[in-house]
Amino acid sequence: MSERTPNIGLTCNLEVVKYGLWTEPAAMVPLTYVRAVARAGGRPLLIAPTPDDLADPSELLDLLDGVLVTGGADVDPGAYGETAHAQTAPVVADRDEFELLLVREAGERDLPCLGICRGMQVVNVAYGGALEQHLPDRLERDIHRGDAGAFADHRVDVEPGSLAAIAAGATDVAVKSHHHQGVARLGEGLRVTARAEGDGTIEAIEDDRRRFVLGVLWHPEEDEADRLIGAFVAECREAAVVRGA
Repeated sequence: MSERTPNIGLTCNLEVVKYGLWTEPAAMVPLTYVRAVARAGGRPLLIAPTPDDLADPSELLDLLDGVLVTGGADVDPGAYGETAHAQTAPVVADRDEFELLLVREAGERDLPCLGICRGMQVVNVAYGGALEQHLPDRLERDIHRGDAGAFADHRVDVEPGSLAAIAAGATDVAVKSHHHQGVARLGEGLRVTARAEGDGTIEAIEDDRRRFVLGVLWHPEEDEADRLIGAFVAECREAAVVRGA
């Protein structure tokens, strides 16, 4: 019997979108995430907050072999006890609540969890950490955002032997990024395992107590040669076998 394809929950942006004649609220995910998970052998399932799942995500998590928290808008600073910086984008309360809950509940189940960009920031806040709301206030040169919404290219130093290094397959990684926030106070139980070359910005965090809880500030889904999402999907497959799912 062949192995079952692991079900990977991809959290959605909640945005007002325009297509054809219509402008309306939507739950959406950039296709690069979907393609990256499928390319790695996973089944991408788009998940968005509903009243029932916000009250109790247990039935939803029963369907999943892993949770991938995607990039997107800024996390509400109120979630870590701060007021919004002038450059902090408008927040989406349901998305924040949903993703923070999923990270915490996935941890309790030891369900593999990968946070990308905003997703890494969600992981940190879910563990009780706080965010640096506007990196350009501190950095002499902002290497983390390209012009006009483009991705920036830079390099990241990864701790040898860490989950981040094993997943990425290297300790010196060329990455694509687009963000203006980062980690200020590290969440309880997390450790830093990668930093940006040049300015030392925290680029990866992980929880050694869990099977696979990793947050990266870069966008591996934007690089078809990147190995990180493949490693995550492989771990989701193995975790499903262990659970007998």
